[in-house]
Amino acid sequence: MMWGLKMNLSSMIFLLLISSTTLTFSLEMLFSGGCYFIEWEILNLNSCCLEMALILDWMSMMFMSFVTFISAMVLYYSGGYMEGDMNMSRFIYLVLGFVGSMAFLIISPNMVSILLGWDGLGLVSYALVIYYQNEKSSSAGMLTALSNRVGDVAILLAIALMFNMGSWNYIFYTTNGQMSYISGLIPLVVLAGMTKSAQIPFSAWLPAAMAAPTPVSALVHSSTLVTAGVYLLIRFSNALSQSLSQSVLLLLASLTMFMAGLGANFEMDLKKIIALSTLSQLGVMMSILALGWPELAFFHLLAHALFKALLFMCAGSIIHSVGDYQDIRVMGSLVNYMPLSVMSINLANLALCGTPFLAGFYSKDLILEVAFANNLNEFCFWLLVISTSLTVCYTFRLIFYSISGDMNMTCFNSVSDENIMMTWPMMGLATGAVAGGASLSWLMFPNPLMICLSLDLKLLALVVSGLGGIVGYMLSMTMINYTLKSLKNYKMVSFAGSMWFMPFLSTRGVSNSLLWLGIYYQESIDSGWSEYYGGQGGYNFFLKVSKYMQIAQDNNIKIYMLVTLIWLTGLMLSV
Repeated sequence: MMWGLKMNLSSMIFLLLISSTTLTFSLEMLFSGGCYFIEWEILNLNSCCLEMALILDWMSMMFMSFVTFISAMVLYYSGGYMEGDMNMSRFIYLVLGFVGSMAFLIISPNMVSILLGWDGLGLVSYALVIYYQNEKSSSAGMLTALSNRVGDVAILLAIALMFNMGSWNYIFYTTNGQMSYISGLIPLVVLAGMTKSAQIPFSAWLPAAMAAPTPVSALVHSSTLVTAGVYLLIRFSNALSQSLSQSVLLLLASLTMFMAGLGANFEMDLKKIIALSTLSQLGVMMSILALGWPELAFFHLLAHALFKALLFMCAGSIIHSVGDYQDIRVMGSLVNYMPLSVMSINLANLALCGTPFLAGFYSKDLILEVAFANNLNEFCFWLLVISTSLTVCYTFRLIFYSISGDMNMTCFNSVSDENIMMTWPMMGLATGAVAGGASLSWLMFPNPLMICLSLDLKLLALVVSGLGGIVGYMLSMTMINYTLKSLKNYKMVSFAGSMWFMPFLSTRGVSNSLLWLGIYYQESIDSGWSEYYGGQGGYNFFLKVSKYMQIAQDNNIKIYMLVTLIWLTGLMLSV
């Protein structure tokens, strides 16, 4: 057995042991209501202590269990997907570093220690996105890294503002309203969460990060990097409810959800469709979090992690089999050749749509009903409804193009489900996609509230989902004599399909504006006033002074006579 494969299996077993242990601790603390807070004091300066702190409660332990379980499945899956890769050991080390950074972020109740895990995620994600070492991967990695640096700076500024509290253990200050007295602290935390979870206007990096290997995408876009921002805001939810940032977050999250769902209906890249689906679900989590329901956001985060990791694994299996193509137009009729992968991807897609009694149903349906029952403004209400319909629409479009449509592949492709190392992890996650939602619902909400809605609101989610599925499936069934509507409305389709030009604005827009500002400041300040009063001005001043000093040092009798005369005049005036 190769060294890389041995390392792969041992890492998977180690992560599964951690997953089972943390799940046991989580259930024990959930039922008993206990919590462990571990703290080491490192430095005490000016009555402000720098501590290394860990919090072990039911939420952090349960999230840790899900992260390690999905990571174990991804590592086992990578043994088949990355087979033949020359740098397999480096890949496994990077994935383990990524999981370690996420684990450190999850169990940190301290802003300084959170920054270590936060920056670790950004650094390792950059290394994973540029793994294939080509120009496209390099550009995507730089966009990912620089977008996340905005959030890192926000965390650093929040640490500086929290210096006034005497401690960086935010977990003690979110419940009693102390954070509301420090202006700018909560908006900085919200900004950090929005960059990590790719909310508008920082959404461009998430589809660009698809340049990473598919096992990385299965890990990053299900339970680790993109959910870090949501998890941070869940921890700050009590302080968020007292801030005006809550309304801004609700609006931006609703727009993100709508923008991602609309863009996925015009996308042809299989991985990017799933990435935009992730972006849409992050908008759902942020929306319900902004409405003041952090437990529901956490519930959907866990349920979404199970079926989204499965969705990426199935996509990777399909891409691997069809000759490394990612365009869904060159696939089709895969149900006849890859029954196991097709069954799993259908299961994940149906869970994503909120099909009754699958994982997504218990969280999405509850989120929609709670949102409808809340005092939600009409604009965000219709964005939520339309986004729900768009989710089903692009899902059924994907099913038609890649699974049930006509076969568009070449006859040279050998499409099958032969690789056991890629199919076995799908079974573990498929079990979670079926039973995970119900299990979490029973554990987290043992005494659920009764949500009373009118009949039209109760049926609204079901009706818009059904309409979305019909529209998505029918619009994909194009015939030879049928003219695509998108060709007649090219400008609208170009705007909607390019994420509202956000990738362009995040790259060329930012670089051009910075270039213009740089030229302006270089001409007006660096080569202007700064030079006049700085280097050149100082040089000219000291040059003139040195000339006078040189004259004074030439032993000229006129100078001595002039000085003597001035001295005598002063002496006489003083007398």
